[in-house]
Amino acid sequence: MTTEHFEKVWTERSFATFFQNSLLIGLATLVMTTVIALAGGYALARFDFRVKKGFMLALLCSQFVPGALLLVPLFQIFANLRMINSLGSVIIAETVFQLPLSMILISGFIKNVPYSLEEAAWVDGCSRFAAFRIVVLPLLRPGLVAVGSFAFVHAWNHFLFALMFLSSQEKQTIPVGLNTLMGADSVDLGALAAGGVIAAVPVVIVFAFIQKWLVTGFSAGAVKG
Repeated sequence: MTTEHFEKVWTERSFATFFQNSLLIGLATLVMTTVIALAGGYALARFDFRVKKGFMLALLCSQFVPGALLLVPLFQIFANLRMINSLGSVIIAETVFQLPLSMILISGFIKNVPYSLEEAAWVDGCSRFAAFRIVVLPLLRPGLVAVGSFAFVHAWNHFLFALMFLSSQEKQTIPVGLNTLMGADSVDLGALAAGGVIAAVPVVIVFAFIQKWLVTGFSAGAVKG
């Protein structure tokens, strides 16, 4: 593997475009998953409703359903919405599959924040939303980093949804691009190795910067409040 292989995959093999698409999908999935899971996790942690236990059980059971099992109905839904060969279809699919676990994790983080802190903010005149934004949200930073990083890395590395929902080359992602480097009769090992390094660099950088937050977040979410 030499610098020529990196230049080849980045320009001739369109890895610059693949990188941009993967980055967009990863960041969009991170934002959507974190925001929606934050709202759902707060509801699970702070409110009691009749079907709460059943809903939590459904979230847990959804983790046993493989994405491949739902490819056909998802493809039909996106086809009816005219979203095939659109990055939006992959973003929505990735977000939906990340939400159950993310909501469970964030609800665990919120349960570890004493409810009395919110009550004190209410006494001082804050609304529920203001108390959440001022008091609870800053304490959830490690948990949000953990959930967001998990969603980003999963969306970055996921192969199946991009392969099925994106047909044109200019819309493909890094994992699908790596697959194109493996021909039927021969494999360009140098280019494949260079592509693998390009695919791994963002993930390594993300974990290098958020390692402390990630360990703290997952540790907090694992403790029952």
